[in-house]
Amino acid sequence: MQVDFSKSPDGLVPAIIQDAITNKVLMLGYMNQEALDKTLAEGKVTFFSRSKNRLWTKGEESGNFLQLKHAAIDCDADTLLLKVHPEGPTCHTGADTCWNEVNKDATSFLGNLEQVIRDRKQNPTDKSYTASLFAKGINKVAQKVGEEAVELVIEAKDNNDHLFINEAADLLFHYLILLQAKGFTLEDVVNILKDRHK
Repeated sequence: MQVDFSKSPDGLVPAIIQDAITNKVLMLGYMNQEALDKTLAEGKVTFFSRSKNRLWTKGEESGNFLQLKHAAIDCDADTLLLKVHPEGPTCHTGADTCWNEVNKDATSFLGNLEQVIRDRKQNPTDKSYTASLFAKGINKVAQKVGEEAVELVIEAKDNNDHLFINEAADLLFHYLILLQAKGFTLEDVVNILKDRHK
């Protein structure tokens, strides 16, 4: 990654910190070459603190580290985008972000779940329920989705919200398995819905 630190008189470039799962922007810091090198080598985001005039690893005092998952540079080679997994709140005030926003997006978890399902398909183990479904073939996976759909409909007619929401989770989980079995992702389905929405 070739960052052009020379564009800034102090040799610092902005580093935008984004949650790798929710895509929420958590904070903005500054890095010099040494801070970037340390971040890439250790996997914990390190900035150059302008107020302390030294390298500063986020979380070195609070324990709220930012675990690096992906680093990218912009088209001008003078701004970094770091996607992270935050270990606790990012802001020194205790807020999730430095803009006092809540860093929570329930639907983004589905992307992680899809990755787990894909891994179970590609690297099956005897202990994995998901891998065992893939091993039984597409008919068994499709049958399981049908069973879960029927169970959800039955629970929808009753007044037990706990059973209903659990059956909804079961259906969604098995639906994601079926998508993987057919070679598709949830994003493919979302794209169809987007096209229909136009």
